[in-house]
Amino acid sequence: MSTKLKFTDEDTFKIGSDDTDYLNDDGTAQNSQGGTENMYRGLKERLDKDLLDNFHIICSRVRKIDPDRHNILWLHDTWDDPESAHLKDAKSRERFDQLVFVSNYQQQTYNMALNVPYADGLVIGNAIEPIQLTEKKDFSGTIKLIYHTTPHRGLELLIPVIDQMVQQTGLDIHLDVFSSFGIYGWEQRDEPYKEIFQRIEDHPNMTYHGWQPNDVVREHLKEAHIYAYPNIWPETSCISALEAMSAGCAIVCPNYAALPETVTQYSMMYPFHESYQRHAEIFANTLYGTINHIQEIQPRLVHQKNYVDNFYNWDLRAEQWTGMLEGVLKRDA
Repeated sequence: MSTKLKFTDEDTFKIGSDDTDYLNDDGTAQNSQGGTENMYRGLKERLDKDLLDNFHIICSRVRKIDPDRHNILWLHDTWDDPESAHLKDAKSRERFDQLVFVSNYQQQTYNMALNVPYADGLVIGNAIEPIQLTEKKDFSGTIKLIYHTTPHRGLELLIPVIDQMVQQTGLDIHLDVFSSFGIYGWEQRDEPYKEIFQRIEDHPNMTYHGWQPNDVVREHLKEAHIYAYPNIWPETSCISALEAMSAGCAIVCPNYAALPETVTQYSMMYPFHESYQRHAEIFANTLYGTINHIQEIQPRLVHQKNYVDNFYNWDLRAEQWTGMLEGVLKRDA
């Protein structure tokens, strides 16, 4: 398999507390089209402006506490992110009128690792715009796979698996890869993955797209059959999986972190393994079986889409956020 990449979180993936100039007062990263920033923009577009004016909503990384408004800490990151460490301190938690988590898994980890009481927070899941499918996917030709998240989440396992699968089985498959830290404005952090990106570009069964706006990715999801996701990064939720589910793609992923909660019983889920080699082997077998039975599992994917479109849509999430914010105002009146 591929050479394993070893980096510390702070060096590779995280914005540390000294990167103040990179962040807005609400904790969002400047020039970022990442999931957190898109969720925040989507929420602001859908909530009543007069209601929203009463609140300072902070996304994970605290840079400013507003003394004149109610402060809501909307947590998207893992419990072990350095930016989350302050929540161990009860006095720090008291600065916020509400903690909001994006999954039950995430809240549980904050409780177990940082001793954040359940009473201090609640879970409001992420949301997506349902993907409108106008035509049934064509299964008569090439089976199209897609990977559309940042490279550190499992790309280094995926590429050698696809390469070996093509060589050993001759399956008619093609992988589209949308992956770059450029989505966050961190192009320099792609450097350790340049070799992997080049390997994709040189492979006749793969296409590397870099990072693209969400609407471009969503159009490709309509044509894709399988979201191939050998995840090795602990998701607190997974917007990329939700969009793939809405697009009628089969999801092949491990039972790791928040993925079981996100994709529920609809995915082609396999047991996570700490060994990259063993993980890749289990993933490869699961993916191979999914490719060979993609036509038969279509009825299941119809139910999958209905589930995601109904329970992860913005109308529901805006209603939940409105109820929570109104509750804070009444509680503190």
